[in-house]
Amino acid sequence: MLIRPIITEKSLREAGLKRYAFRVAKDASKPKIGKAVEKMFGVKVLSVRTMTMPGKAYRTGKKWKLGRREDWKKAVVAIKPDQKIDLFEVGSQKDK
Repeated sequence: MLIRPIITEKSLREAGLKRYAFRVAKDASKPKIGKAVEKMFGVKVLSVRTMTMPGKAYRTGKKWKLGRREDWKKAVVAIKPDQKIDLFEVGSQKDK
């Protein structure tokens, strides 16, 4: 169901607002995604937003033949304000 978390500058900024992004299976539904996040991280899910991301085009081979990566599905999960998912927390650096 959940393939991997999406760790980008934007997703880390959203994590501060208690919204976390995951790459999910293409056939995953919103209720299944919510239950999977609740079970895996022990948090209460408030909402799930999903979107299908188009695969990028690429060129390959001697004649620069055009190819296309597979489309994938992204889910943004909102949780209760008093909870957090440690996977998205940025470690603090000590001054040297």
